[in-house]
Amino acid sequence: MTTIRLIAAALTIAASAVTPHMAQAQQLTIQRTDLLRHDLDVPGRELVQVRVDFEPGAIAAKHSHPGEEIAYVLEGSLEYQLGDRRPITLRAGETLFIPAGVPHVAKNVGSGKASELATYIVKKGMPLVVPAK
Repeated sequence: MTTIRLIAAALTIAASAVTPHMAQAQQLTIQRTDLLRHDLDVPGRELVQVRVDFEPGAIAAKHSHPGEEIAYVLEGSLEYQLGDRRPITLRAGETLFIPAGVPHVAKNVGSGKASELATYIVKKGMPLVVPAK
């Protein structure tokens, strides 16, 4: 009976150690790296620049920004859908202008990693990413 309890305890400990790593791995499909945040000469506005890395199949859920975004694809293929428009696919070296407040989705449609350089001109003090319905 003691052996069974020891095995059960060992399995419980092992399962609890693996579970956080599995949850973390599922959340790491998109990684944002802040590069620059700087006030502009325009009152109440700032420039924010980030690198966004998408693992294969990763999707940035529908969202908007409190200002304009310029997306520049660094590598891979990303599909963007702005509002009700047809999706468009951009490849490395291509850019897209996303107007302020327009809900959009970004998805890695390539077989490898995809990355974009996102530059925002936004209202200072507002959340950079606003979930959309």
